Amino acid sequence: MANYAENRKARFNYEILEKYETGIELLGTEVKSVRSGQMSLEGAFVIIRGGEAFLINANIPPYQPKNTEKDYDPLRNRKLLLTKKEIAGLADSEKNKSLTIVPILVYNKGRKIKAEIALVKGKKKFDKRETIKKRETDREVRREYKGR
Repeated sequence: MANYAENRKARFNYEILEKYETGIELLGTEVKSVRSGQMSLEGAFVIIRGGEAFLINANIPPYQPKNTEKDYDPLRNRKLLLTKKEIAGLADSEKNKSLTIVPILVYNKGRKIKAEIALVKGKKKFDKRETIKKRETDREVRREYKGR
């Protein structure tokens, strides 16, 4: 299982409540671009409209820039493949103003490209400071054990 794109800032800025595995509807050239590791999830989010889930603002640049269609949009909305039950649950959760849906990871499972999305709640500034402090102490402990 290879990871193609990861949204590291989402793990820092948000508290993850629930995770879902979804498929993504991509064009053929987009699949090649994702497999070559050119996808970016920075600033991407998920919305639920009309009983369907869409990945918004995920950047997939063209695989061969000189050989793509002139009207190709790298930031186009891409449909996510979820069950009706999962979409209904996410739609109910999305109505709560403090929760949002964010893509965390894009990876392959067999020959399919999957996305891991999460229902998240924004962290406060002091929570972010706690996360940084914990990360620093873990680093120091690892350095001490490595030195012995």
